[in-house]
Formats: sequence, C-alpha cells, structure tokens
Amino acid sequence: MLSDWERSSTARVIPPARPRKLAKVPFVELADGRLQGVVSSGSDIGRVYVSSVAAGSYAFACSTNNNRPCGGARGSFCNHIGALINESVLQYGADRVVRYLKAEVPEGEVDGAVLASAMRSTRPEADTTKAAASVFSRFLRHLTYLEHAPATLPLPEMQFFPPTRAVA
Repeated sequence: MLSDWERSSTARVIPPARPRKLAKVPFVELADGRLQGVVSSGSDIGRVYVSSVAAGSYAFACSTNNNRPCGGARGSFCNHIGALINESVLQYGADRVVRYLKAEVPEGEVDGAVLASAMRSTRPEADTTKAAASVFSRFLRHLTYLEHAPATLPLPEMQFFPPTRAVA
C-alpha cells in the first residue's frame, strides 16, 4: 500500500535543522560531491556569487553568476564560501555537513566557523570543474517553483514520471 506522500505530486521537504535567513544565502545544497550554493553580494544587490567546496579535497570555487572570478577567493576561502558553510550548517545540521564533506573536525560543538577552519588547515586548491553554471541553473529553477501557488495537482513539467499503480 502506497502512503499518501508516495501518491502525491509533491516531494517531502526536510525542514531545516535551524531557521535561517535567505537574504544572504538563498540557495544551498549538498550535491554532486560538493557543498554548493548561491550567495548574495554584499556590495551590489544585483550580483550573486556561485560558491562551492568539494567533498574530501575541499577544492573551492567562487564566481559571479556571469562567471567572473571572486576577488576574495585567491588561495583560501572567501567570505562567500564562509557564508555558504555557515548556512549549510543551519540548513542541514553540522553532523550531516561534516559527514558529506568528509571533514575532520575537533570534538565538541561544531559550527560553520569551526568547519571552515578545519578545511582551511588542509590548504585546499582552487576547483577547476566550472560547476557554477549548473548550480546557478538549479537555483533559477528553484525560484520558479516559488512562483507557483500551493497546489496538490501535478506540475506539467513533472509529467515525464510514469503513473504508478498500487499493487493489491
């Protein structure tokens, strides 16, 4: 027997570990072997940065939405990456982020600053995979879903999933 959520056209959303403000980091995800997301510029309201940190190697990247490199990400994490790490801990919880990034952190209370410091100590290199375009594209897709009124009807773009039938 399928549960109600398995029969619905919506996916379950895991609530954040702690409430967070979306103005500075509107999009954060653990995907494609990286912590990645979109971070608002502190100086220009029309500019955002796409930042990422790779799991295991902590290779990092930060660039504007039109692929101009971040001036602060030269040899170490910039402020955008620091904000991304802090918000990921709020969104997913410190334990989950530490496990995903394969970070070795000291025992005790872990927050974004402790996690960033532990990763910085390994002297990570700049990431050359150029994943910014796909991350920014997912962010824009995420924004389009916010424009829809809440409904239980299927979204037309999600119709490629075949219908399922309950097995008696």
